[in-house]
Amino acid sequence: MDNFDVSNFDLNAILRGAQLTLVGVNRALQNPGIFTSDHYRQAAIAVAAGIAIRIIVAIPVVGVRVLLWIISLFANMDHTTWDESIVDGLHFLEHTVLQVPFFLMTMMRYVTPTLDQMFMDSLRWVDQTYVQKHKTEDPHNLRALYHENLEKYPHHAPKTDKEKTPLKQAVILYATKQGRKAGISLAVLGLSYLPYVGRFILPAASFYTFRGSVGTQPAAAIFAASLLFPRRYLVTFLQAYFSSRTLMRELLEPYFARVRYNKDQKKLWFKDRAGVLFGFGLGFYVFVKIPLVGVLIYGLAEASTAYLVTKITDPPPPPTEAENFKQESIRWKNKHEFLAMPWNNMDAHNIAMHKPNLQSEVRQTPRKTFS
Repeated sequence: MDNFDVSNFDLNAILRGAQLTLVGVNRALQNPGIFTSDHYRQAAIAVAAGIAIRIIVAIPVVGVRVLLWIISLFANMDHTTWDESIVDGLHFLEHTVLQVPFFLMTMMRYVTPTLDQMFMDSLRWVDQTYVQKHKTEDPHNLRALYHENLEKYPHHAPKTDKEKTPLKQAVILYATKQGRKAGISLAVLGLSYLPYVGRFILPAASFYTFRGSVGTQPAAAIFAASLLFPRRYLVTFLQAYFSSRTLMRELLEPYFARVRYNKDQKKLWFKDRAGVLFGFGLGFYVFVKIPLVGVLIYGLAEASTAYLVTKITDPPPPPTEAENFKQESIRWKNKHEFLAMPWNNMDAHNIAMHKPNLQSEVRQTPRKTFS
């Protein structure tokens, strides 16, 4: 029966994740702290980075166009279409297969600590907002808060000021990992052009990809459906899945840099929340692919992830209790209640997993009205 279990990846969970994308953005934009001078400065840098990424990605295509123009000076190409096919193929490889802009964008985390700071600032704001929204309710029925305890956890991300070597190693490690994924993507695409067996390569990749998430039988159904679609659509579908998953892992890195699950624990943590995380990541993946402004949206996605964390995992206890917490929080205890709550009120489910501790930083915050 486990082969038919799609409870972690059903349509409702995916749609809830997409809804969290929109609600998270709304909550993040209400935070006055996101509009500080530091963040404005980083926003300007992000725009400049977006322009630089577009230029870097466009260089190969421009080079090919110049080469084709030179060839056209010596050969009549008025009745040929292969030149446009080459340029179109390059665009497809860069933006869909290799995901060059997306790769450069996600690597920014290892260059600047701004995204980590944005996550923690947004988590504080989410706690403050939660307290204000439910200040008339019985505190014993509310969840505990997240920011103060999580801030006490040691941050294991590489530093940017003094520890240059760890930073360099982190960038190289990330680039190597993404390069390996790009190589696999190119290899799978290349194999799909083989005679006879090529048409089964991408559907087989779909089966292998989804078998671990949704089970054997549903993955087999995806395999059968994949046989009906053209190669380009299948590549786009698979890359969107892999890229949204990569994006989700990068957005959650500020949390996992503090709460250090081991490899097996982290795998189970993601699997138990697979549908919601896919919906959330896919929503932002679509937006971050928008030219130039995608880098800005990536920062907004990091701020929104703070809201996501408060919905899909328990509030962390003090670091001295971290080991027990990690083992207990692998499973999403409130999953069924969350997935069944009203669509128009993401905060309807307020059962506390831990006794709330309204931190002093929240008590001292001036009371405001939040919608």
